[in-house]
Amino acid sequence: MPAPKTKAKGRATKDKWKSKVWYDVMAPDMFNRQKVAETMTDESEKLMGRIAEVTVQDINGDFSKMHIKLRFKVNDVRGTEAHTYFVGHDMSSDYVRRMTRRRKSKIDLIVDTKTRDDFIIRLKPLAISGNRIRSSQQSAIRHIITTVIKDFCSTRPLDEIVKAIISGQLAKMTASACKPIHPLQRVEIHKSEILKAGFIPAIPDAPEEEEPVAAEPTEEAPAEAPQADESEVIEESEEIAPEPPVE
Repeated sequence: MPAPKTKAKGRATKDKWKSKVWYDVMAPDMFNRQKVAETMTDESEKLMGRIAEVTVQDINGDFSKMHIKLRFKVNDVRGTEAHTYFVGHDMSSDYVRRMTRRRKSKIDLIVDTKTRDDFIIRLKPLAISGNRIRSSQQSAIRHIITTVIKDFCSTRPLDEIVKAIISGQLAKMTASACKPIHPLQRVEIHKSEILKAGFIPAIPDAPEEEEPVAAEPTEEAPAEAPQADESEVIEESEEIAPEPPVE
């Protein structure tokens, strides 16, 4: 029977955890570059491309938006800060399931459009009617929703589009446009995804501190201070010196 293998004595084992450093994950400009998460790694290059998922409640504290999850992708590392850009959002499955009830028509579709700053974004709106409607009405509603979303996104940058999705502004616009066909009970943009990134503004470097300029020497030499009498100096030092501690 072969003897069990033993580790060689005197060989130092490297602790990977001690070599790792914590990094702060920062939100994009549209969310004021605030800290949203923390992650750790031993090399900053390994952070590139990581996805951070947070809820809107984590960013602005709005409890009513806790069902909206945002995804940010790391694209730059500065010191111990990992900066990101928006790559999509999603609503929790429980929230979407509560919207869909029996005896109602569920109208969902996929809209791919281009933003003003050259992002190609895929939006997935969901419309719920109060009662069942005909298939011809559903087709007309899909056409109206597609037109409204493309017209809205093509004239606005990505940050304005994301804010309109989170606030519900874009959903209200589509619901109002569909009223002539059939009143809708609820409209939500329940999912989005960046298919192609456009212009991402560079992160400005921290301002460098200016070195203090040394003052040029003056031509006139300062007057010498009058020398004090040695006896006076000794007396003053004896008065200032503290007494030795008593053992």
